[in-house]
Amino acid sequence: MHWRPSATPVVLKERAALLNRIRRFFADKDVMEVNTPVLMPAGATDPSIINITAVSPRAENSHWYLHTSPELPMKRLLAAGSGPIYQVCPVFRGSDLGRYHRPEFSLLEWYRPDYGYHQLMDEVECLLIAVMPSEYTSTKAERVSYRDIFLRVLEIDPFQVSVAECRECCDRFALSVPDNMGVERDIWLDLLMSMLIAPKLPQDRFTFIYDYPASQAALAKTRDENGRDIAERFELYWGELELANGFQELTDPDEQLQRFEAENRHRLDRKLPTIAIDYKFIECLRDGMPESSGVALGLDRLLMVLTGARHINEVVTFTDEI
Repeated sequence: MHWRPSATPVVLKERAALLNRIRRFFADKDVMEVNTPVLMPAGATDPSIINITAVSPRAENSHWYLHTSPELPMKRLLAAGSGPIYQVCPVFRGSDLGRYHRPEFSLLEWYRPDYGYHQLMDEVECLLIAVMPSEYTSTKAERVSYRDIFLRVLEIDPFQVSVAECRECCDRFALSVPDNMGVERDIWLDLLMSMLIAPKLPQDRFTFIYDYPASQAALAKTRDENGRDIAERFELYWGELELANGFQELTDPDEQLQRFEAENRHRLDRKLPTIAIDYKFIECLRDGMPESSGVALGLDRLLMVLTGARHINEVVTFTDEI
């Protein structure tokens, strides 16, 4: 049996050095490192996320979820007055194994009370400059709205396009469409983004894409802009590789609960199991969470960029599979 680490000693040392630079960056900015539970009684209701569950036969509640993100407990810390915080931790999501995907991966997540999401984009870029060699950050990151990148690359408006028009766009670019696509527009937009737009992003710099359709808001605030419902959300790319996802955080408890419940209804429509809702998080919103922005950045993927790795298995310690 092959027992050796999948990452080389050089890569392991680079991971350790990257973590040191990240911690130094946040220490200099007086952002506190925190740890929250990995095992949670509630999970992610987002239908696109597959929760990994665990059973503890001696516990009162025997059904638990391995967290897909530390987001909700970190926001409870914000509501309790923690101030700006960050966390480095493993997270767990059921998905197919692939070049960029593993069921367990490392995440850097941080929250800034009183920051707007454009301010947080500024800080993400500052972090990249602090932890990456200059050849990656000498060119300023491009920023482009979700609508503008669709118009630029595909000449369609993602806020108005229909599923039929999405299919026509796939045909126009000779993109093969999976048989199980269904009729949800956001699934089609995700396909167009990942297969047609992301490969056209600059390969030699970071790119921020911001202001997504409100239907892709998850836990982000939304606003109306010229009749378009917009989620105040951004994603960070290096070339076509998605690295980070950030929000202007939703603080309205009633709207947040409605979103969780709607996501569970979508799960039923897709014949997926419903997920226990984190009502303690809803309670913390009712008591008052400060206006904040937050972002989660995939550390394994960032390390892939830094080391030139072609597969995520090259930057994790072990790839033992059950």
